[in-house]
Amino acid sequence: MSVPNFSLDGKVALITGGSSGIGKAIALTFAEAGADVAVCARHLPALEKVAEEIRALGRRALAIQANIRLKEDVDNMVQMTDKEFGGIDILVNNACETKNPHKTLVDLSEEEWDIVMDTDLKGYYLCSQAAGRIMIEEKEGNIINTSSISALIPETPLGAYSIAKAGVAMMTKMLAVELAPYNIRVNAVGPGFVRTGMTDYLWTEPGGLEKLQPWIDRTPLKRFAESSDVAAAALFLASDASRSITGHTIFVDGGWLIA
Repeated sequence: MSVPNFSLDGKVALITGGSSGIGKAIALTFAEAGADVAVCARHLPALEKVAEEIRALGRRALAIQANIRLKEDVDNMVQMTDKEFGGIDILVNNACETKNPHKTLVDLSEEEWDIVMDTDLKGYYLCSQAAGRIMIEEKEGNIINTSSISALIPETPLGAYSIAKAGVAMMTKMLAVELAPYNIRVNAVGPGFVRTGMTDYLWTEPGGLEKLQPWIDRTPLKRFAESSDVAAAALFLASDASRSITGHTIFVDGGWLIA
């Protein structure tokens, strides 16, 4: 029996939300596995730094400033990647609204709802549609969505986020069914609590560690995941090691959902 192949040699990956945190970790992990990588986010300076790190690993890189809430930006991002690298083998939908309002659905404004939905759900649809058309022509491809444990639990006061991630879980299944005839696989990674730049303040603010302790106590592995843990799961899904897996979500939560 041969060892599963985790290599991404010769592959081209497009990663949204690739300037920091989980997206950056996935970009660098894919580059280490042999892929050329295009990273996208709204802030170009941070993206350029990630692109430099990718090039330092001996791979080609492209930094694209784009807002996935805007179809024009998404189409331009996909076209630029296709033109630069001659195709798109892997799409990672990872961009996320970083200022999710901590409000109940009753208190949430329509504008706040739209911002979360347009980024965390509609944006994934727009990217999958644009990149998916290229993959259909190539009769091969791989789409990986970043979901969350919040897709399965009503996490108040992050109702809009939880609903959007639940939508991502169903979109993953729908795309998997629709694109399977073209040899395109679609899966998701579902992080639990991950220490990233977005959550670092909890380790430093007064009382932050006390807020985190109940999460740790409930987690069977008694630790939070790192961005690299989520990136490793994404690499598995992007590689031929998971060639018979589509329509599923791998939760990277230390066992939190089963506790």
